[in-house]
Amino acid sequence: MEKILQGIPASNGISIAKAFRLENAELTVLKESISDVSAEIDRLQSALSHSRSELTTIQRQTQEKFSEQEAAIFSAHLLVLDDPDLSAAITDTIQTQHVNAEYAVQEAANLYVSMFEAMDDPYMRERAADIRDVTKRILSHLLGVSIQSPKAITQEVVIIAEDLTPSHTVQLNPELIKGFVTDIGGPTSHSAILARTLEIPAVVGSKTAMATIQNGEIIIVDGEAGRVIVNPDAETLVAYQEKQHAFAKQKAEWQLLANEPAITLDSHRVELAGNIGTPDDVESVLKNGGEAIGLFRTEFLYMGKEQFPTEDEQFEAYKSVLEQMNGKATIVRTLDIGGDKELPYLQLPHEANPFLGLRAIRLCLDHEEMFRTQLRALLRASIYGNLRIMFPMITTIDEFRQAKEIFLDVKQQLISEKIDVNETIQLGIMVETPAVAILADIFAKEVDFFSIGSNDLIQYTMAADRMNEHVSYLYQPYNPSILRFIKMIIDAAHKEGKMVGMCGEMARDETAIPILLGMGLDEFSMSASSILRARSQIQKLSKATLENQIDHILSLSTADEVLQFIKSLDS
Repeated sequence: MEKILQGIPASNGISIAKAFRLENAELTVLKESISDVSAEIDRLQSALSHSRSELTTIQRQTQEKFSEQEAAIFSAHLLVLDDPDLSAAITDTIQTQHVNAEYAVQEAANLYVSMFEAMDDPYMRERAADIRDVTKRILSHLLGVSIQSPKAITQEVVIIAEDLTPSHTVQLNPELIKGFVTDIGGPTSHSAILARTLEIPAVVGSKTAMATIQNGEIIIVDGEAGRVIVNPDAETLVAYQEKQHAFAKQKAEWQLLANEPAITLDSHRVELAGNIGTPDDVESVLKNGGEAIGLFRTEFLYMGKEQFPTEDEQFEAYKSVLEQMNGKATIVRTLDIGGDKELPYLQLPHEANPFLGLRAIRLCLDHEEMFRTQLRALLRASIYGNLRIMFPMITTIDEFRQAKEIFLDVKQQLISEKIDVNETIQLGIMVETPAVAILADIFAKEVDFFSIGSNDLIQYTMAADRMNEHVSYLYQPYNPSILRFIKMIIDAAHKEGKMVGMCGEMARDETAIPILLGMGLDEFSMSASSILRARSQIQKLSKATLENQIDHILSLSTADEVLQFIKSLDS
């Protein structure tokens, strides 16, 4: 029977496919006494054999669909699985203590994890994560519980999950993952942002998807309306197939604008740029007519790995992006880890409020060697294109000065090593905190450019977690307080002759674009899939007309009043 769930729109488009539930396995291990030691060891060997077969298949599929580098993690897991010392420790516990295999595996895992984590060598410490993953897989077979991974999916599906972490979404193959639906999350969660980058329709904050949807059921995801239809009847299915066709036709019409500039009716030109997470995303930005990279989220180079990417690995990634952009501006954001983005190999302290804690530039200044490695890689790559670097989550002018000082020191070291670097790299900052917005005039005297991170600026101004669906009503990009901040930032930048862009989700918002255009925003950076629609919209607007409306817009009291006023301009 047809069921309809309503959630929060996260990524446009229509997808129709079978449901695939991505569940967190519950691996509860109890200690049990056994009498037949031989039978228990047979159970263990069977679990090891199944785990080996599973890992070999996933390794092969990952290498075929992604790369040898992506598959390397599973090669490491196979080495752990075949480690004779580990299997001997498990077998010995079964034989000497007459306990069940599950308990023996967990005891061995705890012992080895503690031992590796206590080692001085960082590489050896990081092997603890391999042991956890491998023993979890063995336990899943002993307990009869399946472990699922997005990389193991081999047919077209819609993923259903309580939540999708950034490390989950970075594994999604858009050729097979046709959409996703989550119980929790908001429109600016990082998984939602990545869904837009991958052009995967998504609905978040549905609250009941996991309780309602079963594996194999036919699912329609309407990413624009935030609607999820389970087991649609024939009439509904035909209607959405027609919508899917109409959306594809609209995209084809927008594609005709790919090589046109973003120029308003009164000949004012702005720059439309793309947000990317990996070098592979550049192709989509260029295909959709992106004139620059407004945000390279470098944290995705660090995620889905067992250890920090090396300087050379980062250098190759940055070089690839710069070469593909062929002289077009490329703004690279330094590592923004913290908040909802974690690295398993970076042991961060537990924080009650991680979005207010050790994240982004704060983390980089606290882990200076990590920061210096990234800056070295960026500087080495700088000669291959038009590189600009920006620091995230800046709150004080001292943080920017400290980051800049480290940058200049790293640059001087490379020059002394006879390594070529670009001498004209611009250094900018993300404007994400009210503290910087209020002092934008001061910052504008020292930075080369601003990029407004509207997602966090809204979050911190409205004191509302942007991932929490319970307070999603406070994600108000048109709230006059947000708009006044943005106007202050743009005016301060222009007074000093500096460029100001926006790389948050507000830059792609159809209601916000006219306001931002009227305020004088220079650059709009967004997911590649949004660029052509934005260009089509901008070509139909007059900057001068909108500029005359800004004072009135800023005098309004609520976000709804702003929304209604913008709608009235279209009528």
